[in-house]
Amino acid sequence: MEAPFGSWASPLDATALASGQVGIDNLRGVQDALYWTETLPALDGRVGLFSRSAAGAITRLSPDAANVRSRVHEYGGAPYAVVGDTVYYCEYADQRLYRLRAGDTAVAWTPAGCRYADFAYLPPEPGREPALIGVCEDHLDPAGVRNALVRLPLAARPAGDRLYAASDFVAYPRLSSDGRRLAFISWNRPYMPWDSTELKVAELTDRGLGPAVTVAGGNDESVLDPQWDADGILYFISDRTGYWNLYAWQDATVRAVWPRAAEFASPLWSLGQSNYALLGDGRALARFGAGGFDRLAILNLRGGTARILELPYVHYAHLTPLGADHAAVLAAPADGPRTIARIDMVSGRAQALHSAGSALLPPSSVSIAVPIDFPSAGNRSAHAFYYPPMNPRYQGTPGTLPPLLTLVHGGPTSQASPAYAPKVQFWTSRGFAVVDVNFGGSSGFGRAYRKALDGNWGSVDVADVIAAALHLGRTGRADPQRTAISGSSAGGYTTLMALCRSDVFKAGADYYGISDLTLLARDTHKFESHYLSSLLGPLPQAQTIYQQRSPLQHLDGFNAPLIVFQGAEDPVVPPNQSERIVAALRTRGLPIAYLLYPGESHGFRRPENIRRSLQCELTFYGRVFGFQPADQLPPLAIDNLPGAR
Repeated sequence: MEAPFGSWASPLDATALASGQVGIDNLRGVQDALYWTETLPALDGRVGLFSRSAAGAITRLSPDAANVRSRVHEYGGAPYAVVGDTVYYCEYADQRLYRLRAGDTAVAWTPAGCRYADFAYLPPEPGREPALIGVCEDHLDPAGVRNALVRLPLAARPAGDRLYAASDFVAYPRLSSDGRRLAFISWNRPYMPWDSTELKVAELTDRGLGPAVTVAGGNDESVLDPQWDADGILYFISDRTGYWNLYAWQDATVRAVWPRAAEFASPLWSLGQSNYALLGDGRALARFGAGGFDRLAILNLRGGTARILELPYVHYAHLTPLGADHAAVLAAPADGPRTIARIDMVSGRAQALHSAGSALLPPSSVSIAVPIDFPSAGNRSAHAFYYPPMNPRYQGTPGTLPPLLTLVHGGPTSQASPAYAPKVQFWTSRGFAVVDVNFGGSSGFGRAYRKALDGNWGSVDVADVIAAALHLGRTGRADPQRTAISGSSAGGYTTLMALCRSDVFKAGADYYGISDLTLLARDTHKFESHYLSSLLGPLPQAQTIYQQRSPLQHLDGFNAPLIVFQGAEDPVVPPNQSERIVAALRTRGLPIAYLLYPGESHGFRRPENIRRSLQCELTFYGRVFGFQPADQLPPLAIDNLPGAR
């Protein structure tokens, strides 16, 4: 039937989307079993720890009250370890490690005041007691947070034996098969881990670590994901040639395994990223991506050849060995939820083992990502994924074009993916066109593209999101007069900058975005405390740039209605960033709505808040663009908008 774009009745209800918003992460294989974390919408979005036995039985290991999340670097990752029938997990509420033995109750195992993540298991041998080696972030002195590698003996409730603390940050403690050598990466401020890291190797004794040898890395080289093979060769990923590729270190010599103009890794926002799985027989399963799409390949590590697999997925993460001739991986298709898949190394086929909730939409109603390249400022080309409106029951009113929602990913050193995303489908199934922009500075396109944002945040990214919207308007795929922009965190900052620097966007949705860069530099946490030095320049030398690139300093440029969403407990982008821009624009008479969520941090997890955010954003666009959504929506107060309720 014909109906105005935006007013289509969608089979994807906001309540169902929020209740089914299941995230699977931190997949690990231990012997023949799999372990992972999974969000639990029915328990206010807490995270549980799950296992799947070799026989296929799935069990939630963590108790109902547990929330298995680390806050190391605030973004966490790798929050648990498995040793025999015992799991050790990080509890979000107090960041202590808890020990949970099969058939027993969880008990606090480490002292308060420290956060833990990213573990390696050190097995016992004569004269050596078993232990976990992991990353510890010490917050006993909030003004002097310290990061270190620590050894946690399993026989006691440990305070932690500090092994290495000679750098600002550490990650990836990985033990050789005999437990006598430890590889890890380290880096110092002002660098982020995708700028410059060092891969180090040291002998591990009962007294601690011997002198650390730097194997790779340094200025202008990002190294990550070291793994020891059974034969003693150390593998790692480096972007020394402009793309994150796989390398081998043996006898003090480094060699490339399978060089490609493709990315074998992603920025290390969360700890524990595993981009390849060593099979112990001279082969590895590795992910690599180009143009925003991932693929899997079985590598011959010695011969430098590969067999590329043809599988129905567009994104992969957390590759892990699983018994003989198999590996497991988190795999995402373009038309359904993320899945734990088992890859057969002989046939090259994938078997789905467990999915992140239900599909919510039939395949015929899913809008599939279309990669687009388009010209931007400075004779540059930028990239995006375009999603056309899709609902088999409807077509738009003849002679009209759909409203466009321009999405801006966070980071900003992150990446838009073509994988199925229910929030994208929420809009396309209602008659919106959506474009998810990989602006200059995004990952997935090589180091040079990623570094395009250095010194240019608030400029290159803004130019690219504007160029994407203009391109789709010029090519007749969206209505230029009904173009909105929406982003979270760093994407919220770009949203605000695009609104104050251009009249291309007629409405905006800012999810916990940054309005005052100088204030952020003062308030932010240790991991990102010098991130702005590369994106804008060091303070105080670059103070003028911070002022020029802060939306709060350009209030005269705002003309489009704005809706703002904020978590009250956000430690990454504190609420004062939203409160200041909302108050200033409200005073100036700009149409504005503000929703503050108590108990929410950086990113919303409670189903009722996810649901309300979607519903209010839809209500907001309907009011601004003049269409009536088919949904039954709650009232929304929009200040300074005539007739607002």
